[in-house]
Amino acid sequence: MRSLTVVQALPALHGGGVERGTVEIGAALAARGHRAIVVSGGGAMVAEAREAGCEHITLDIGKKSPLSLRHIRRLAALFRAHGADIVHARSRLPAWLCYLALRQLPPATRPRFVTTVHGPYSVNAYSRIMTRGERVIAVSAFIRDYILQNYPQVKPEAIRCIPRGVSAARFPYGYSPDAAWREAFARAFPHTRQKHLLTLPARVTRWKGQLDFLRVLAGILERRRDVHGLIVGAAAARRARYLRELQRQARALGLTDERLTFTGHRHDLREIMAVSSLVYSLARAPEAFGRVALEALSLGRPVIAYNHGGASEALGEIYPSGLIPPGDWRGGVTASLAMLDKPVAVPDTHPFTLEAMQGATIELYKSMFTEEG
Repeated sequence: MRSLTVVQALPALHGGGVERGTVEIGAALAARGHRAIVVSGGGAMVAEAREAGCEHITLDIGKKSPLSLRHIRRLAALFRAHGADIVHARSRLPAWLCYLALRQLPPATRPRFVTTVHGPYSVNAYSRIMTRGERVIAVSAFIRDYILQNYPQVKPEAIRCIPRGVSAARFPYGYSPDAAWREAFARAFPHTRQKHLLTLPARVTRWKGQLDFLRVLAGILERRRDVHGLIVGAAAARRARYLRELQRQARALGLTDERLTFTGHRHDLREIMAVSSLVYSLARAPEAFGRVALEALSLGRPVIAYNHGGASEALGEIYPSGLIPPGDWRGGVTASLAMLDKPVAVPDTHPFTLEAMQGATIELYKSMFTEEG
């Protein structure tokens, strides 16, 4: 089959799961001899995208303003000038702009339209655009069910469930940080020395489950004192009140600095998870995929997660002993104590690989030029 030109559109490349997946697909396209173009408002990952083989075109298609409508004509011209075969929209406003731009092109030469539903968006006419792709990628079975339940006009055969994947090269099984990193981390957080680290990696926001984690940690400390809790994630300025609430609750539960550390944002989450005895995923609402839980499992670290959303799918396939009922922090205490006493090994292979995600996505692109309709 001839090479394809694929344009991926998203608001910006500042960082995050959507941005990471965009670059990963661009890299796989380039490696296979296809042309990968990314259209976004720019950001810190632009250089990485270019190093991966993507062409980047800066266009502010993520700004929610009537002025963004001026980009429709520009996008149509861009698709035509670059001979786009596929336009893949990964966010709602860019999807609307791309959809309207495609309508300006002759049907006979119009690129095929793909969307990815990355999360359970609010159900309304604005969000419906993410189901208007000729093919709609769902990042988990949970998201596929969300689409079918809330947008019954979408034909089931138009949906492709392609779970997000984790790179074994970036998160290798059994990875262990070097001695220099361990000593630097211990100097920065001296109360973690000689302790079992229990880690909740999540930005500080109410639905991510930090309050439940505090209860779990306090319950564990009633039985054993050789543990230390880590909440790894940034608190945006608008979440400062919630961070203070967490700190008050921690003090009320007796979680002093010797027992709990708020690390803030860290660039070494991989290393922190690799030295953790347990990693937690306690989001109060179902997450679309649960990438962090899967990254920890890829490293070979045990995970305790609420049994809903994408994390449920990953653990159900790889590590079912780590699943607990949603909201059951007491069950989290019991499961944690059991695993600390008698660890359950994490399998050294799993199906949620980066290569599987890349291959399935590119096969989807190619199939749109080989199947009827």
